[in-house]
Amino acid sequence: MEFQDKILTCRDCGAQFVFSAGEQEFFRQRGFENEPTRCPDCRAARRRDRGSRSGGSRRMYPAICADCGAECEVPFEPRGDRPVYCRDCYNKRRRSY
Repeated sequence: MEFQDKILTCRDCGAQFVFSAGEQEFFRQRGFENEPTRCPDCRAARRRDRGSRSGGSRRMYPAICADCGAECEVPFEPRGDRPVYCRDCYNKRRRSY
């Protein structure tokens, strides 16, 4: 099957971008059935914003462990209405279930 470049419109920013023949062949080889709906810039921004597998990092929040009292960091903002545990205490509790 021979592919030809296609002009697509980004669903986020509305800009037109080229879905090249090479990209189409890559999509087919990987088993992707749908064409991209975002331009390369919006796809990169989306990956960056959601802290994706491409190397983004997760925001961490300071906390005090409710079990041992150690200072720790957790990937959510503690609200104060529920206990927060450091990694070691959390793992001990999880294994006990």
